[in-house]
Amino acid sequence: MSVGLVATQFFTFGSAEDPFVLECGATLDEVTVAYETYGEPNEDRDNAILVFHALTGSQHAAGRNPAVPGVEHRWTEECQRGWWDLFVGPGKAIDTDRFYVICANYLGSCYGSTGPSSIEPATGKPYGSRFPQMCFADIVDVQVRLLEHLSIEKLHAVIGASTGGVLGLSLATRYPDLVDIVIPIASGVRVTALQVIHNFEQITAIENDPEYRGGDYYDGPGPVRGLALARMIGHKTFVSLEAMEERAESEVVSHDEGPGTYGIGSPLESYMWHQGQKFVRRFDANSYLRIMHAWQTFDLAAEAGVDLSDLFLRCKHQRYMLFTIDSDVCFYPDEQEEMARYLKLADVPFQRVTVHSDKGHDSFLLEPALFRPHLAHTLLDEAL
Repeated sequence: MSVGLVATQFFTFGSAEDPFVLECGATLDEVTVAYETYGEPNEDRDNAILVFHALTGSQHAAGRNPAVPGVEHRWTEECQRGWWDLFVGPGKAIDTDRFYVICANYLGSCYGSTGPSSIEPATGKPYGSRFPQMCFADIVDVQVRLLEHLSIEKLHAVIGASTGGVLGLSLATRYPDLVDIVIPIASGVRVTALQVIHNFEQITAIENDPEYRGGDYYDGPGPVRGLALARMIGHKTFVSLEAMEERAESEVVSHDEGPGTYGIGSPLESYMWHQGQKFVRRFDANSYLRIMHAWQTFDLAAEAGVDLSDLFLRCKHQRYMLFTIDSDVCFYPDEQEEMARYLKLADVPFQRVTVHSDKGHDSFLLEPALFRPHLAHTLLDEAL
């Protein structure tokens, strides 16, 4: 059962006299957070679950949302169904009959939260190149402000997959008293060498597009070719090769499309081209670069002000459920193994589950049956 029709809400804080200060020292006079909630808070307001979306996701985790004010053309049909609708709702793995679920759009993104495409109050124009670089800690800090606004003093759980899992770990280690249960799915405690390389390729693709114009492109077409190429580079880490070949079999091969004079000659090429073209209709290149920069510079231990070996010492009261996807080539299983070692070193209770899937990293979006029993069991506060 779905949560049905939902609407995005907005929370704005900050002023020129009291700006939001980012980790880099830059400031934003005003910050707006786009968010959605599902279910109801209980009398004690201690049944809240904060869900962090992944890299290019949105606040719209469940139900159907036909439009978001201010987002306009980027809110494509693909965005209108909640990205975790298979997981969040009455009787589902994250049961909205029991829990008050909150999901907010990242700072720097383009689905209603303040980001590079937002209007800068001082100029009346999009921030563009003037939007500061940010880190994952900044995204978390903004969402902690949202929790304060919602009168949530303690989260029952924080859940995130992919980069959303990284953000969940940032919250859990920097605000340890704010949460009891931590569920990182297909995630890790550091940026790996392979992730740095893949991310750098995507950054280069966007910035080398002549239409990027240093980030000030909002009066023109923008770097659509560079952004499409970036998405193709990234997409190959989200889906297993086996799943990609299966999906590509249903793609229509058009020799009239493709880069330059090369054209498209195989279903796999057609599939990847389609992923790039679909993405540029719904996402902003500057937002992609800001989030990529945050990922590239991610240092969980430095954010928490400790050495990695001491990272979880402040988290002994928390309980962790780690999910590994065995076919994942974005956050490899070794990364959850490393996380488990640090949790064990700090004597933090945890369980680790390996999901056996042929769909790769995106299994966390597509296969609720593989995650539901463990999610439900953990969230019902049964001992790990």
